[in-house]
Amino acid sequence: MKIVTVDLGSHDYDIFIGPGLLYRIQDFIPFDIEERSFFIITDVSVQKYAASIQTILRSNGAGRCEMLALPSGEATKSFSFYQQCCEWLLSQGAARDSAIVAVGGGVIGDLAGFAASSVMRGIPFIQVPTTLLAQVDSSVGGKTGINTPQGKNLVGAFYQPSAVIADIETLKTLPPRELLAGYAEIAKYGLLGDAGFYEWLEQNGRNVVELKPDALMQAIETSVKAKAAIVMADEREKGRRALLNLGHTFGHALEAAAGYDGRLLHGEAVAMGMVMAFDLSARMGLCSAAEAERVEVHLASVGLPTRAAFIAPALAINAQGLMDLMKSDKKVQANAINFIVPRKIGDSFMTNQVMPEMVRAVLEQSLGNADQDTNEKIRGRWAAAFSSLSAQG
Repeated sequence: MKIVTVDLGSHDYDIFIGPGLLYRIQDFIPFDIEERSFFIITDVSVQKYAASIQTILRSNGAGRCEMLALPSGEATKSFSFYQQCCEWLLSQGAARDSAIVAVGGGVIGDLAGFAASSVMRGIPFIQVPTTLLAQVDSSVGGKTGINTPQGKNLVGAFYQPSAVIADIETLKTLPPRELLAGYAEIAKYGLLGDAGFYEWLEQNGRNVVELKPDALMQAIETSVKAKAAIVMADEREKGRRALLNLGHTFGHALEAAAGYDGRLLHGEAVAMGMVMAFDLSARMGLCSAAEAERVEVHLASVGLPTRAAFIAPALAINAQGLMDLMKSDKKVQANAINFIVPRKIGDSFMTNQVMPEMVRAVLEQSLGNADQDTNEKIRGRWAAAFSSLSAQG
């Protein structure tokens, strides 16, 4: 087992990473269980894990332990399900000395965390992430929230968990697309600030997505340590923490265009967005075209989609529509869109000094609206990734 501590002064917490942790969850809860009321929020796809936790907590003296199972998918991160969570907690008698346990992926973690921040103006909550994306990214750092038609995560709060318990055994039941979506966030940590880690991923990425224990543990621990360090330096995203949004300005626009209906997963959108970020950098004269290609080659090699052209026919999207969606992103300040731009692999910065016509060119390239020879080259090179995405719906 690995333990990473997020030291925020007034509110520290530990992230526990390892196999089989879910079945001894009582060892990692940082407060007394006996006589405390617990409220588990989960989704139906991992309800069996939540039921096991419910049994364990009850057998360890919990006063009450109730469970709410919600539908799977990004559409659950909505006002209606947020209302349902809050009203359920209140109807069940949740109080400030209760505890909420979020069991699931990033959707459940974000939604349950937001409800925890709101009900009674704050109830302690514990993250039990069951997807790779949640274990390496969304469960760490205290960002909670929901989506709106205007964009992703536009309503929410910073609210830190009391503990994060990441059981890698839960990853064995993940669908392949969900696993790859999590890998995109792992690659992000190397691309934005750790060239050595990215080089390691180029050699070991396949072992990670195949859940080889040593590679998987190293990838998760390295990612969590990277995020924890950034969160400790900038909890409320006033500066350095914004670097974690590498690829997200483009990616969030793609997700909004998809309507959060499951046709596009967050990590898939981030993978495409990171490729676009490096394309943008190359057009700005920062990184080389060869380095940008290196990013695309690796992400495609593990099976991630790297171009918006792979999904554009199903979404009926175009460059102007995506640019309009970007203007609603929470990273917009003073009517200027902030982009995370890499200087090279392992070195990124934030800027709002990006010409709109350059962004449009990047989007057009990703959407496949280039010359026919370029399109054929793209489709040929990334045929395996495209076939994989199409086969999974």
